[in-house]
Amino acid sequence: MRTIVCGGGTGGHIYPALAIINKIREEEPNSDILYIGTHNRMEKDIIPKYNISYMPLRMYGLKRSLSLSNIKTAYYYLNSIKRAKKVIKDFNPDIVIGVGGYITAPVIQAAKKLGHKTLIHEQNSIPGLSNRHLIKYADKIAISFESSKKYFKDQDKIVYTGNPCGDNALKSKKIDKKELGLTKEKKLVLIVMGSLGSLKVNEKITKMLPMFNDRDYEVLFVTGKEYYEEIKENVKCPNNVKIVPYIENMTRVMKATDLMVSRAGASTMSEIMSLEIPTIFIPSPYVTDNHQFKNASDLVNKGAALLVEEKELDSDKLVRTIDNILRDKIKYNKLKENLKGIGVKNSSDKIYRIIKNLTEEK
Repeated sequence: MRTIVCGGGTGGHIYPALAIINKIREEEPNSDILYIGTHNRMEKDIIPKYNISYMPLRMYGLKRSLSLSNIKTAYYYLNSIKRAKKVIKDFNPDIVIGVGGYITAPVIQAAKKLGHKTLIHEQNSIPGLSNRHLIKYADKIAISFESSKKYFKDQDKIVYTGNPCGDNALKSKKIDKKELGLTKEKKLVLIVMGSLGSLKVNEKITKMLPMFNDRDYEVLFVTGKEYYEEIKENVKCPNNVKIVPYIENMTRVMKATDLMVSRAGASTMSEIMSLEIPTIFIPSPYVTDNHQFKNASDLVNKGAALLVEEKELDSDKLVRTIDNILRDKIKYNKLKENLKGIGVKNSSDKIYRIIKNLTEEK
């Protein structure tokens, strides 16, 4: 199968893409895969590591407010459609798959205009700006939350598949805590604010780190590469707290985690659901339509997670919440129990079947 995959900007788009690619390679080992991403975001560094051909396009996202930079963005958008058409003609794919992020828009649009089959995957409960624009250019739309259906007019295109990152998480090998300087016998609390980290949350959490002193559990705080050096230099951590800038293949650590503190990105949530990790969500309030809050609420309403809004994250509230969950076995076990059966199993299989059906229609 000749496949073009496009998307990126954050791990929330990149890792579902990798999960889909892995499934295609598993089912059809001789497949040719080309990944189209941005010229300056994290996918340009991550994707080639997986032996996937990479083609960058120079693209920028739209500003939400009136801005002269949007004129430049429009120019690059039109230019990206032109370049994408050339790449697609040369590669001649059986299907073009978009996983979100602004880079997806020109590629899927170009593919559809050239007569190729197209599939987009939406990770969040509320469709992103690019995927909303691409509805008319997609042959099928795979969604991660059943509640997303109401945002799409053409219901015949919609397939509830879940997020394939959950499948990949189950296949990951559990990390040996010694690799991170952690103790095997102690419970682990993993704090991570997405693949890029969060300046505001980091500022609040670093003030709380000394409060974890003398706890009977350990804390692993993933700061994000941009913030690591400053935090390392200016924060004195208790012995039971470790800080790291970034962890490749985070699911290996998640498999050894007893409690997680996390943003509510859809891909991370799918991993949390698959691995059944009790979690305190701190949704990012800076995303389109506040979709992370709505993502997290989907689990909170089912008694499968807790939620602390960023504006409420002060004093020792987070530390007290962590203590309460880990010390209350009934509450902890209830969270784990309520995580069972949530989400879609075998998401990768469902997405592959859509891909196969589309390519056989040609």
